[in-house]
Amino acid sequence: MLMGKFTHNLDAKNRLFIPAKHRDQLGETFVITRNIDKCLSVFSMEEWEKYTDKLEQLPSTQAREIARFIYSNAADVQPDSQGRVLIPAELLAYAGIEKSAVVVGCGRHAEIWAEEIWNEKNSGENAESLTEQMIRLGF
Repeated sequence: MLMGKFTHNLDAKNRLFIPAKHRDQLGETFVITRNIDKCLSVFSMEEWEKYTDKLEQLPSTQAREIARFIYSNAADVQPDSQGRVLIPAELLAYAGIEKSAVVVGCGRHAEIWAEEIWNEKNSGENAESLTEQMIRLGF
């Protein structure tokens, strides 16, 4: 289970440190892709296969569009000896990550957020709305 929140800066080559706790669970090679929430999702290869297997169950007309979105925006990455991964520039731009990023464990996958966007989503009215939603759902 991927858990926790870690803040790290991109280096000059757009590499981001992935916490050892997460690297151990993600494996030697993992996938980073766009998430519909304007952040990046990080999957182990096993979880990536489960995620993309859902495409097989869709009618081909729906699957084509979704497959293009999913696969064209995905990158398989391998951490270097210092635990950093090179994130493609187009993924960083999509998520608005320029310098500081937050790596968040989300159970079976992780997410990478621009620190400013993460802080905005988790403060003020957004936090209150989430609290209300959790109460309604029994958490």
